[in-house]
Amino acid sequence: MSSHSVRGAPAPASTAPGIVRLVIAAPDAGVRRDPVAAKVAVVTGVIFVFAGLVKFVFHAWELHAFRTFGLPWPSALEIFAGVLETAGGVLLAMRLLVAPVALALAVTMVVAIGASGFGHDDVIPSLTLAPALLLAMLFLLARALRPN
Repeated sequence: MSSHSVRGAPAPASTAPGIVRLVIAAPDAGVRRDPVAAKVAVVTGVIFVFAGLVKFVFHAWELHAFRTFGLPWPSALEIFAGVLETAGGVLLAMRLLVAPVALALAVTMVVAIGASGFGHDDVIPSLTLAPALLLAMLFLLARALRPN
């Protein structure tokens, strides 16, 4: 056995298992233990699932909106956002991969607020729901990444 590995001891943070524990397992466990964070994850997860599915159910309408935002590759971005919001919402509701999912969805909300909200004065949902979801994602990140 090397001097770095001890049976039963957690893997150092510089190893792949240690990084997984530090970035995924520990934050997920922290959110599951925190009743407020757990509820925020479930509620926002459900909201994101519906928001993502809208991009597929009303594809033509959403694609038209994405084209007016002036973002590059609107067709690909609409599908990407739909997949990210749907899959990310499911993972949040299950309280899995909370930190990376919350970070990715926070970036998505910043883009939505900037491109749709400020860029096109789209008040609902880009200047109402999107900022609330952004705050929720930042809250989950803070709770997930806080030291135990």
